[in-house]
Amino acid sequence: MSIQDRFCPKCGKPTENEGFCNECQVSSTKWYSCDKRAMSTHCPSCDAIKIQSTWTDSTRERAEIAPDLARSAVHLHPDVKKAVIDVTVVDMTVNRSRAYLEIQGELYDKPVHEKCTVELVWHKEQCDRCNRISGSYYEGVVQVRAEGRIPNKYEIMMAQTIAQQTEDNLQSGGERLSFINDMNEIRDGLDIIIGSQHIGTLICKNIIAKMGGRYTTHPKLVGEKNGRQLFRITYALRIPRFQKQDIVLSRGRYAEVDRVESNHIRVMDLSDGMFRAIKDDDVERIVGNARDSIEAQVVFSDKDIIGILDPDTARTIEFKKFAWMCARPGDHLNILRDGEQIIVVR
Repeated sequence: MSIQDRFCPKCGKPTENEGFCNECQVSSTKWYSCDKRAMSTHCPSCDAIKIQSTWTDSTRERAEIAPDLARSAVHLHPDVKKAVIDVTVVDMTVNRSRAYLEIQGELYDKPVHEKCTVELVWHKEQCDRCNRISGSYYEGVVQVRAEGRIPNKYEIMMAQTIAQQTEDNLQSGGERLSFINDMNEIRDGLDIIIGSQHIGTLICKNIIAKMGGRYTTHPKLVGEKNGRQLFRITYALRIPRFQKQDIVLSRGRYAEVDRVESNHIRVMDLSDGMFRAIKDDDVERIVGNARDSIEAQVVFSDKDIIGILDPDTARTIEFKKFAWMCARPGDHLNILRDGEQIIVVR
């Protein structure tokens, strides 16, 4: 032993440290603490979890949350390495559980081991979103209407689907308060009651991207909160007079609407299969929609003539065969009726 050897001032053993040896450092260090209680707050309506003051959607069950909640009650010294915390949870009541924790690790190259018990409290509280929904809170209404007509069932269903998909995307992205409070189908169209102005704008844009049209906003002052004015906005959305697959009569010829543009309609002429643009004023009337067509069997087909079996009269009706028609005997074509006239559609 040389005079340069270091000794622990507490126990007198040789040490490589500049002070206490590792054993004395461990014995004099409070290397962990364990809270007696840990609380989890969740919404009984949607199972969202409150973390500090923020609500977060969650699909985790109580059995999955409990071990992590118990571990959150343990606080380790920053010098503890290779920490492992084993947890055993026993449910005591509906709102209480008891967690038994075994804590292991290394402190100053020495193994440490302790046990503690934590009471887990399962607290129920209505979340911010459910609180607003149950209180019929809303920030606006999207009014889905059609120009010069009443939206049909298909358009109403499409608008509802698009609105629901918009809400799902926003919710999955963390915008909990962008919700749909209600959707009411009325005689003139559809009213979508919304929880935020952001979702109202997105619903309008998504419906227009899919179905065409335009929208305007009409804000109304409803109050003031913390010195800030509060508005409710009516989104007046108008889908076009014409929709995709409408069969129209224009200048004595039948055509199927392919796309509605801002100042004209792109149609396929059912006489020759050619696409062309027409103006709204060129349309004499709407005959129907190809989605409402019925099937008729092809009886014969030659170079210029095609014969189909009228499903109502069981009589064979002959048509001029156009280039876009591709049908052989036994096949089926889609037809619409315009009074006594039968129209073959795509």
